[in-house]
Amino acid sequence: MKRICTLSLPLLLFFLAASCGPMNPGVETLLLYARAQDVYREGRFAEAAGMLAGQRSFAPALVLRGKAQYLCGELASAEKTLKRALALKPHDAEASLFLARIFRETGNTNEAQKLVEKILGDNPADIRALRFAAELARQRGASGAAASAALLDRAAQASLLICAESAMVFLDRASLRWGGGNRTGALEDLGLARSLLSAPEGEESPVLRAVERLESIIKEVSR
Repeated sequence: MKRICTLSLPLLLFFLAASCGPMNPGVETLLLYARAQDVYREGRFAEAAGMLAGQRSFAPALVLRGKAQYLCGELASAEKTLKRALALKPHDAEASLFLARIFRETGNTNEAQKLVEKILGDNPADIRALRFAAELARQRGASGAAASAALLDRAAQASLLICAESAMVFLDRASLRWGGGNRTGALEDLGLARSLLSAPEGEESPVLRAVERLESIIKEVSR
């Protein structure tokens, strides 16, 4: 079952403002950004880019506009917008990754490589950057095959770690639900935790063992 986490608009505006540093945007800018996000999620990329056309100093809005322009095929405009975003927020991984894609598509693979290396320097477990780096390596042909495989191995390990962390969240909530008498909710969370876990062949995940143990206890007590 798909779950969507939502925040009330006042809370969303508070967190956005708190994350933007000393030059906080006004409420009108945050409201416009929130509306543009909704439009972007609906796939109306040209409309989202147009809504944010007047933004010059709010980095998240510039990143969103650059992404929307990229997805519309407006590569030159997207490049300009994303460079402006990175001038304001140099370590923004999203802006860097989309700009790297633009560089690759326009034949500037050296700059694309520099950007993806910067992302991985900040976060070596960034899965999207690892996959993109693997794609760049594959473009080198046979000479890049080994590097591409190694990068994908790193991405796979990062994915497993994220899944294990997510599974532990469901396991913790299942324990709380079971302690509060919510058997159905606890079993539902344990099922979600189990669906996230997959250990390499021949290995047994300690998180999976914990999930199975709590499942067994709940079902035994409920007989």
